[in-house]
Amino acid sequence: MTEASAVLARLDSVGPYFSVRYGEIPDAEGFRPLSDLYAMDGTGTDTASGIPDGDSHRAAGPLSAYVRLYARRMGTDQLRVAASTLQLGLASRLWSVALGAAVLAGRLPDLNPERLRVRLTDDGPLELWLPVPVLAPRPPQGPQQDRPADAVLAAVALGHLRPFHATLRARYGLSPHTLRGNAASALVGAVRVLNGRRPDAEARATALAAAVLAGEPLAGSGEFIVEEGLGFAFLRNNCCLYYRAPGGGLCGDCVLRHPRNGRPAAAR
Repeated sequence: MTEASAVLARLDSVGPYFSVRYGEIPDAEGFRPLSDLYAMDGTGTDTASGIPDGDSHRAAGPLSAYVRLYARRMGTDQLRVAASTLQLGLASRLWSVALGAAVLAGRLPDLNPERLRVRLTDDGPLELWLPVPVLAPRPPQGPQQDRPADAVLAAVALGHLRPFHATLRARYGLSPHTLRGNAASALVGAVRVLNGRRPDAEARATALAAAVLAGEPLAGSGEFIVEEGLGFAFLRNNCCLYYRAPGGGLCGDCVLRHPRNGRPAAAR
C-alpha cells in the first residue's frame, strides 16, 4: 500500500463523507474529472430575463445534468436553489477529505481537479475516486511548512471552490456571499462529524477549522464560536436558499434564524 492509499484508507474509517475510492475499480463508468464540472463552456441564459439559468437548450455538460438531478430530488424548479445545494454537498465532501487527512495523517492526497473524479447517480450520493492516488507535494521549507490550514485552503478553496464558484455565478446567478457561506457551513459540518467519530482528534480538528475559516476566501462568512469544554457553534452571515425548496426550512446556522443586531436579515 502506498502512502497516499494509507491516508485514504484511514479516512474511509471515519465515514462515507470522508471516503474516496482509489486505484482500479470495476464500476468506473460515469466518473469524470471534477474539472469537467467546473468548466465554463455550455453556458445557457434565460432569454426572457437575461439571468443565467444554466439549463436552456444551449446548456450542456455534467454541471447542468447534476443541477437538474438535484432539482428533481428537491422537487423544485428553481435551479439556483438546486445549484446552491449541489455546491454545499460537494464542498462538504472536499473539506471532509482535506480536513480529515490533515488532522489524522498530517498529509493530504493530491486533490487536483484533473486527477480527482466525481460521479452522481439518480439515487446515490456524490462519489469521489482517485484512480492513481498520490500525496500532495509538501510546501517548500519555510514558515508555510507547518501551517496545515494553508494546505487545506490551497487544496479545496483554491483548487476546487474558486473555479466552481465562478461557473456557478455565471450560469446560475448565485451570490458570492451565498457560495462563501455554503463553503464555510460545509467545513463546520465536516469538523463536527470528524470530532464525533474521532474525539481523540477534536482539539486539532477544531483548531484547524478555525484557522481555515479565518483565511481567505472564508474570512467574514460567519461567526465561529469555540468554548473550551462545550464545543463550538457557527452562525453564517447569509442563507443557502434551501428554505425556497418545497418542504425546505431554515438551517440551524442560517442568518435568517439568527438575525444580527435584532433585525431580520435579507436572504441573498
